[in-house]
Amino acid sequence: MSETPSDTSSPQRTRGEHSRMLFALLTVAAVAVGFLAGFLARVPFEDSAPAAPEAGSVDVGFAQDMIVHHDQGVEMAAVAIANSGDDRIRNIAYDILTTQQNQIGQMQGWLSLWGQPLLPTGEYMTWMTESGGHDHGGHGTATNAEGASDSHLMPGMATSEDLANLRAARGPELDVLFLQLMLRHHEGGLPMMEYGEQYASTAAVRNLAGTMVATQQGESDLMRTLLAERGAEPLPLN
Repeated sequence: MSETPSDTSSPQRTRGEHSRMLFALLTVAAVAVGFLAGFLARVPFEDSAPAAPEAGSVDVGFAQDMIVHHDQGVEMAAVAIANSGDDRIRNIAYDILTTQQNQIGQMQGWLSLWGQPLLPTGEYMTWMTESGGHDHGGHGTATNAEGASDSHLMPGMATSEDLANLRAARGPELDVLFLQLMLRHHEGGLPMMEYGEQYASTAAVRNLAGTMVATQQGESDLMRTLLAERGAEPLPLN
């Protein structure tokens, strides 16, 4: 008398379902934390009540452009968390996702308080000509994080082809590609953070920009180490 085989899922299918569930839970949690941080970030401005930064200022431009830049970083980190089999890769991706989503929430809170759009409506990085006589702006027309063409991306950002390759990759290929794309992403955003730290008129914005510089430089050092361990080289800055 033969036994009917039990209907069990394959390990690959189970792992995929768990990864998708983890991805969804992390995204929901990170968004909640980010918006809470954005709400709490209003308090210092309400207490001190300086004049709100205007459109085109370093403060507004930094927040709008950095939201777009961070949003892609969060997207890439979520892919690595869901699909990588390496604990060290998932750990650094989780740190990046939660940190940058929290910072997005803070910047969205400020922009709402200032009565400014949450996303840039003109060219990226034109606010970097505001002070000090340095011209870093005019890097392309901004529409939104998804709508801008690859030719209009800010420095360090991945192209649509890069993102498609990352989503399709698995195993060591995924780990290396994630490290390369995220390291380039960090390096591309560094000049914006340094400029915001030096020239923003609002202390909270300068402080956040300085925190970003310190955090991402540490993450970049770690990613270079992880790439070297895998015999891979960083990507040139685009």
